[in-house]
Amino acid sequence: MNDHIKVVVVDDQNISRGFFEMYVMSSKNYELVGSLRYAKDVVDFVEKHDVDLVILDIMMQEGIDGLMAAKSIKAKFPRIKIILTTSTAETRWENEARKIGAESFWYKEYDHRSLIDMMDLTMQGQHVYPDAAPEVHFGNIKRSDLTQRELDVLRELTASLTNEEIGERLCISPYTVKRHIQNMMDKTGFTSRLELAIHAKALGLVVSEEVKKRHN
Repeated sequence: MNDHIKVVVVDDQNISRGFFEMYVMSSKNYELVGSLRYAKDVVDFVEKHDVDLVILDIMMQEGIDGLMAAKSIKAKFPRIKIILTTSTAETRWENEARKIGAESFWYKEYDHRSLIDMMDLTMQGQHVYPDAAPEVHFGNIKRSDLTQRELDVLRELTASLTNEEIGERLCISPYTVKRHIQNMMDKTGFTSRLELAIHAKALGLVVSEEVKKRHN
């Protein structure tokens, strides 16, 4: 009788997907039953195959994202456990993952736990989420040196929105938006809003909904 835990990995980046495959196949407790490039394919896959655990990247270049796929899986197959992963430092997805019912959340570049540890703990019935936000250097400061409102403004700034558009979205005045941007430039040492946005996007510090939709 085969009592291995059956795992599907989903990531549209070949290197990351290969990394997931390697970890799964390196353990005698797990069996790799599927390796998929797009989140849109995993819902159909789990309907047709016996699956215990899905390791699912959030951002995809085509179709639905990992959060949407996880929500569909949990609605139809609540027994299947899910580990959502991301290479960005965008922390608001943690709350979305919890609401969906995903068992665990893993930052690829920042989590001190290995993927195997995450898999073991998740299959033991634990919900494994980060203890703190990833500590990313951003100019002269760290991510934790920015206020939540500054992160909100920065997130919209990466979508190339004007101060007026950002203010409307966040229900604050354009003047307040401008003040937050200036505060971030003073803290980081960056000299323009464009420089703030470019570095934030390059680091994956925040991801706006517009950028996420374009990526999909």
